[in-house]
Amino acid sequence: MGDSSGSVSVDVERIFFGGKEHRVRTRHGSLSVSVYGDEDKPALVTYPDVALNHMSCFQGLFFCPEAASLLLHSFCVYHITPQGHELGAAPISADVPVPSVDDLADQVADVLDFFSLGSVMCLGVTAGAYVLTLFATKYRERVLGLMLVSPVCKAPSWSEWLYNKVLSNLLYYYGTRGLVKESLLQRYFSMDVRGNGQDPESEIVQACRSLLDERQGANVWRFLQAISRRHDLTESLKKLKCRTLIFVGENSQFHADAVHMTTKLDRRYCALVEVTYSSKNLIPSVHTGVKRLMAKVVFRGQNCAGSGLWFTCHRRAAPCDGDPDGILPHGVRALQAIAAGKQPPEHTEPVLHITRASVTGEHGGEAEAHQDAHLA
Repeated sequence: MGDSSGSVSVDVERIFFGGKEHRVRTRHGSLSVSVYGDEDKPALVTYPDVALNHMSCFQGLFFCPEAASLLLHSFCVYHITPQGHELGAAPISADVPVPSVDDLADQVADVLDFFSLGSVMCLGVTAGAYVLTLFATKYRERVLGLMLVSPVCKAPSWSEWLYNKVLSNLLYYYGTRGLVKESLLQRYFSMDVRGNGQDPESEIVQACRSLLDERQGANVWRFLQAISRRHDLTESLKKLKCRTLIFVGENSQFHADAVHMTTKLDRRYCALVEVTYSSKNLIPSVHTGVKRLMAKVVFRGQNCAGSGLWFTCHRRAAPCDGDPDGILPHGVRALQAIAAGKQPPEHTEPVLHITRASVTGEHGGEAEAHQDAHLA
């Protein structure tokens, strides 16, 4: 149980583990979708990375009391789990065709139809970020905003293709054990979180390691095969008009893709937040301050059809230690958001400036900042 620092108090454990699971029949097989919250509230759809489900991928966000209080009080969350990644899943028959990434995006549309959802906010991690981005390019009217963590948007490089080929073979014959498990953990976590000779392995890594033991290797192989055959979204990104916020760790192997994606999206609607301390994929081991930022941005994004936000990119952004709400932790470089309608026409870059910051506490979580007069 956790208490929010705001006016909303949420029993995080009860809500996170007390969701309602649905089996949704789609054009390309059945999916498990876990629903948390009041279905009359705005919808937030999530999609995890390879070999993860919502429990292993998003627990870091929803176990943060402040973030969970804001998200679960304001949204109904629909966690989509890739086929065969739910707890207790049986191996998918070899006779079932391996889906394409377009099939996965169409499944998301079928899930929205099943729950009679119109436009939604989306949160995805790496492979899941690609699927939701592809969904947004195919069904633009159904996406209000994208929040992407360590996303990929280009076709696999030769090195990634070869790496995935080896990993796929190991998965097919040996499952999620041994070298495969270690490779996946390296994909999710930085070395300081995974532990070394001096520092023990963190609890979140131990929990993820345990959950990987329960995953069916053949099912993970199918998802990895689909992602390894993905196509380049670069041209499609230029047509996206939904608000997009991208989080990426400075040391993530997906950093180049995240930056490339930011340069191709319409800079009026896009922002990049770069975490400069050691990290890879930010969920589930993301810093508490970043979780709060993610929750706030999603919360604000639900109103983007009205007052909304304009996210703008700043290619020469310098590191900053605070934001107007004091929620950015030390070590986070952010491209700031500008309220819609308040962006001066002569500016193509952010006009929100951090004039001073004081970093205190173990994680440097407190900061002060002043807004530009244009944002007053």
